[in-house]
Amino acid sequence: MVRENLWMRPERPARGPQPNYSRAALTEAAVRVADAEGLEAISMRRLATEIGAGTMSLYRYVSGKDDVIELMVDAVVAQYLPEGTVLSGDWKADLGALARRARLTMLRHPWLAPLAASRQGASPNRLRLLEASLHMVDGLGLGVDEMLTLIGGVFAYVNGFVQGELAEAEALRRTGLDLREWTALQKPYLMSIIASGDHPMVTKMATEGGRAYGDVEERFEYGLERLLDGIEARLPES
Repeated sequence: MVRENLWMRPERPARGPQPNYSRAALTEAAVRVADAEGLEAISMRRLATEIGAGTMSLYRYVSGKDDVIELMVDAVVAQYLPEGTVLSGDWKADLGALARRARLTMLRHPWLAPLAASRQGASPNRLRLLEASLHMVDGLGLGVDEMLTLIGGVFAYVNGFVQGELAEAEALRRTGLDLREWTALQKPYLMSIIASGDHPMVTKMATEGGRAYGDVEERFEYGLERLLDGIEARLPES
């Protein structure tokens, strides 16, 4: 059975009892729960408790948990590009600023990153974001598919970086060891590898590297700048 897009359904049904709350209130409660306890804590029963409603009454707003998640994602991605944001006309500056806001949003809402990497449905704020993103790279001599690939590449970088940050935070919570402490545990084995001479590039990494321990903001900016510079180098000549 094909489901109708959530945004094609009126928030308030034409017939029957009218809901006492709004989708916005339901969404706010769901985001609050997911931020504190993770997406797995979301259930219709839990949300009913959060807003002081009967569980069955929630089905006047949404058809189930999938709709709730759709509402949550659409609400939170609005933070990528706040209403009233004015584009500078410099595509690298605008796309870079968007990438930074997206990262901070995902860090505030850790449940978002895996969802952002999955299939994206059409929704008001996601379409607004897509429209603005396409405007950022319009006029660069690219076709629409190339523009979408460019934008997708930047978001893929942000998403991958953030998931690494979140994974590291989870590893710290689980083990009580930060990255330097965890790496120190690996040192005896790495030293034996270096001594064997079998992995010269690993040796080079171990003896000359160190960016992995640097400031996370600096690492994010380093990668983002290289990505945008690489994109610029491949643009059609004007």
